[in-house]
Amino acid sequence: MKEFTFSNQLEDLDTESTFLVHRAKEATLHAYAPYSKFLVGVALLLADGTVITGTNQENAAYPSGMCAERVALFTAFSAHPTAIVKKMAVVARKESSEDLTPATCCGACRQVMLEYENRQQQHMAVIMQGQDQRWILASSAASLLPFGFTKDSL
Repeated sequence: MKEFTFSNQLEDLDTESTFLVHRAKEATLHAYAPYSKFLVGVALLLADGTVITGTNQENAAYPSGMCAERVALFTAFSAHPTAIVKKMAVVARKESSEDLTPATCCGACRQVMLEYENRQQQHMAVIMQGQDQRWILASSAASLLPFGFTKDSL
């Protein structure tokens, strides 16, 4: 399985991926980022066709906030404990702009994504925009964190 596919333009992605990116961008309208002004949105596609979104939620006590990826995943598995996440799109924009800006998942989010991927025993594709402006389609969360901490580590 090819771990990463790169596209120069959003329109070059498959229809499902493009749809999720647009849903993630819509989600940025609900981000709570009064400090960083960096709005992050995520859209998850569950195997049954359900789409769940999440946004970053900041807090004046910075460690108390939550990234959009974890908000979406925790929401999905709280409401649908046996769900299978097929794909997730992660996007960001600055509050002062409608245009998307490159953003990839932080390490904590990659670890949580890996946990849920292992839990569902199926790959979860991840779409995000790299620093070179290209769209990245990762075949799995594990490809983003090759030396992740798992239950086998305990």
